[in-house]
Amino acid sequence: MAHTRLLLLPSYSMLLFILSCINASPVYHICIGGNYTTNSTIYLANLNLLLSSLSSNATTVTGFYNATIGDDDSDKSYGLFLCRGDSTQEDCQNCVATASEEIKQRCPNTTTAIAWYEHCLIRYSNQSIFSRMQENPKFNLTVGDLMDRLVSIAASGSSTLKYAADEVKFGSTNQTVYGLVQCSPDISQHECNLCLRDSIDEIPTCCYPKRGSQILKPSCTARFEFNYPFYRLEFTTEAPTPTPPSTPSTETRTTGTDAVHEEDIITVDSLQFNFATIRAATDNFSDENKLGQGGFGSVYKGKLLNGQIVAVKRLSRDSRQGEIEFKNEVLLVAKLQHRNLVRLLGFCLEREERLLIYEFVLNKSLNHFIFDPERRAQLDWERRHKIIEGIARGLLYLHEDSRLRIIHRDLKPSNILLNEEMNPKIADFGMARLFVADQTRGSTSRIVGTYGYMAPEYIMHGQFSVKTDVFSFGVLLLEIVSGAQRNDCFHQSGLTDQYLLSHAWRLWREDTVVELIDPSLRESCQRTEVIRCIHIGLLCVQENVASRPTMASVLFMLNSYSTALPLPSPPAFFMPSRSMTAGTLHSQNEASITELYPR
Repeated sequence: MAHTRLLLLPSYSMLLFILSCINASPVYHICIGGNYTTNSTIYLANLNLLLSSLSSNATTVTGFYNATIGDDDSDKSYGLFLCRGDSTQEDCQNCVATASEEIKQRCPNTTTAIAWYEHCLIRYSNQSIFSRMQENPKFNLTVGDLMDRLVSIAASGSSTLKYAADEVKFGSTNQTVYGLVQCSPDISQHECNLCLRDSIDEIPTCCYPKRGSQILKPSCTARFEFNYPFYRLEFTTEAPTPTPPSTPSTETRTTGTDAVHEEDIITVDSLQFNFATIRAATDNFSDENKLGQGGFGSVYKGKLLNGQIVAVKRLSRDSRQGEIEFKNEVLLVAKLQHRNLVRLLGFCLEREERLLIYEFVLNKSLNHFIFDPERRAQLDWERRHKIIEGIARGLLYLHEDSRLRIIHRDLKPSNILLNEEMNPKIADFGMARLFVADQTRGSTSRIVGTYGYMAPEYIMHGQFSVKTDVFSFGVLLLEIVSGAQRNDCFHQSGLTDQYLLSHAWRLWREDTVVELIDPSLRESCQRTEVIRCIHIGLLCVQENVASRPTMASVLFMLNSYSTALPLPSPPAFFMPSRSMTAGTLHSQNEASITELYPR
């Protein structure tokens, strides 16, 4: 049966296509740029005058106004507001007044900020933003990711129910997006997917900047709302069910401990596979199906009865640390769904067997390409930039947009998998830590990860935050640009540089940073774009934690070429000695578990 498209018959078209809109503010905001609190009192004063000017002019100017405050270029403040075309004078005035008051509270101390409201947007910067087209950031990315995920889940439903609903945090705000999709269960998976995709594709043209919308068709429905949980939360769905659960779901949480019991995993037992099914899928874990091996066990390629190809991680039976990582990975990854994260399809717990079943990613890891002279040639600059941006999007989801705030702690090339289109997917959450709702940083006495990618505050003091992942991302970015050896074993004959970071910083200071670019790219790439990426990478690896940007700012800088970047300060050059014991520092599987909390 072909799916039924939207009907526009005059007599009952409103029964088939209904839009519901909710007004609320602010929609979204982003804070970027350097810190102006140090030696920048003049800029702060200019910014205050600017915001006051924007607010006062909203009473007399209709729709749009920009202003510049300051005489010295180093202290100038540029700003504007833009009201929605159908807004009344009163709506515009009230919106700009509120935005002018709130934006500094939402973005304290940053030189550049932008906020979208229902009836207006407001921007300011220490660089001119006038008469310059800018497409990013796009505030609807979170909605799109959520709805895309729900479509996949609903279409994979049963012959009695094709339904999915979930929520996701919106950027760095306190906003939450709630989404729901459903198909008539008598249509096929393919027809359900087509019907819902067609509905989702209409949202950008029909429904933005509205705060909630609903599209109803005879064979499917789709709806999203901001800050309005319109569905019964107990029916939230996270992923398709591979096999029916064998026992009723119960939940036991551990509190104040670094380990979890098996009862915790029962909370996700709807994802549980039968061991016999996986054994058959991998041909009894044959060597022919073996994809690789790590410290915690082996990974196998498998084919399920429905023809789906999967990757199966089988933990070593004698690995106590691996068992902890297994539980950590299940509890964390089962809640994560993003196009730049490897998707957990299910798991198996049977006697001593502990298996994780993931989507199969065709092109292995970034490590397989970037450090190989021949394979590296397959990565032109367009592909490398796409990989960098995809990793950034995945990290932003982990840090700000997912239900849980998660610190990966082991970001490196071997944990970035590439699909058939060379899109990156962050993998291996065995060392990840999650934060409670308002927590921004933590500490540990058990340092885990891979040196060369660890931030100095984590190595020396056990302190970790989203900025430790930002540091690792910066190292990864510089490796992707340079195609050089890994940061932890970098050497250049005839040079005194011991590590990639010190080498990159020396070239930056000497204004010869073009030498860092992979020789295979130098003649074919847009050098200004590549050098901008190096600049961003150096901002990420600064020794001062506060100076490093957030991943939201990184993504903005990667896509906004008109925005000036702050100058980087020196990176951290501290590297641990290889003689240090694995128990205190190394890439060992020593994950510790934190109780799951919603954000």
